[in-house]
Amino acid sequence: MNKEYFPDNTPIDDWFYDYAVPELEDMGKQYILTEYGILDDGKIYTVEIQNLIDTVYENGGGVIVVPEGTYMTGSLFFRQGVNLYISEGGVLKGSSDINDYEIRLTRIEGETCLYFTALINADGVDGFTICGPGTIDGNGLKSWKAFWLRRAWNPDCTNKDEQRPRLIYISNSKNVLIANLHLINSHFWTTHIYKCDHVKFLHCYIYSPAAPVKAPSTDAIDIDVCTDVLIKNCYMEVNDDAVVLKGGKGPWADSAEENGSNERIIIEDCEYGFCHGCLTCGSESVHNRNILMRRIRVHTGNNLLWLKMRPDTPQHYEYITVEDVEGKAANFIYINPWTQFFDLKGRKDIPLSRADHIVIRNCRCECDTYFNVKKDDNQYLLTDFTFENLSVRAKHNGFAEDVVKDMVVSNVLICVQ
Repeated sequence: MNKEYFPDNTPIDDWFYDYAVPELEDMGKQYILTEYGILDDGKIYTVEIQNLIDTVYENGGGVIVVPEGTYMTGSLFFRQGVNLYISEGGVLKGSSDINDYEIRLTRIEGETCLYFTALINADGVDGFTICGPGTIDGNGLKSWKAFWLRRAWNPDCTNKDEQRPRLIYISNSKNVLIANLHLINSHFWTTHIYKCDHVKFLHCYIYSPAAPVKAPSTDAIDIDVCTDVLIKNCYMEVNDDAVVLKGGKGPWADSAEENGSNERIIIEDCEYGFCHGCLTCGSESVHNRNILMRRIRVHTGNNLLWLKMRPDTPQHYEYITVEDVEGKAANFIYINPWTQFFDLKGRKDIPLSRADHIVIRNCRCECDTYFNVKKDDNQYLLTDFTFENLSVRAKHNGFAEDVVKDMVVSNVLICVQ
């Protein structure tokens, strides 16, 4: 195999080419829910499943097996050496009652604060695997309706006003594998990894509806201060952004220990249904470097590449490459100020942000607007963009030469309909 490189020309490590998913027989001693009094009967078994997780940990590790059927639970906390396997026809289903989810200090929307825990939680583990052909169902319809009801009363309602659990939250961990699963109907973000390294999402189906009831802020994959992440052969259709790079927000976010960079992220061979952004930097993001999205198919995305530029946060997005894309998106590239919940917290100046070494190449797309990029030198600087080998059918072109300094355009055909 020819050696491949990240956008800044550093080699891609061999770890990114290992797509192995363990068989159930290789995951250690099996602990099947039904053998421990946890039944497919509509009752909530949070305490019983958590006791089983603790037992597996105390016995030296193994795998919790969800057999065929639907098993209800609230928030669960996995420990070192305890893995999770969802069998064919098996569903681990979240409670629709917020009282079944603990409140703990956690990471949410670029800050560390008290918030509801996820359905599946793991912190400080090495080698955590969640896999199997079954389903983890957040059962979020009740909370979606509650959010929109509150938003109708208060248009400024935030996710911290109408709090609800994520589906999966993994923090301070490494060598994590999430594979082959159906991850659906999350109350809030579907998967969120924070301060993790070497995380793989393989062959996952991630879904939440945009109609008839919109599932608010159900991002497919939130990557928050992480390094070495592979997202491969996944289908993502959610009522918000698909892959989102986070890392902190606020006027001094770049100096806070809890915040940081996302580096060496590869998204490849994926398919997108409806989403707000196929690859989004922000809105809580400080530094992203060496991001590669390639060989993807987009059906109805709003934005192919979306750089959210917060005027209250110093941001640097660099060495991002998008290549070999086919499909439809409202905006081929979208870069604009992002002012939702703007708060300088007493800082007098606007921190200057940057986006540079952005490459988009080898794409065939249809869109409403090809180049939806706003120039705002007082807030951010855009430099060193390269667009090459593009064929785009668009209702509006929008390209302006003075928006980006050192812009290279080669073999680009924009057909305005």
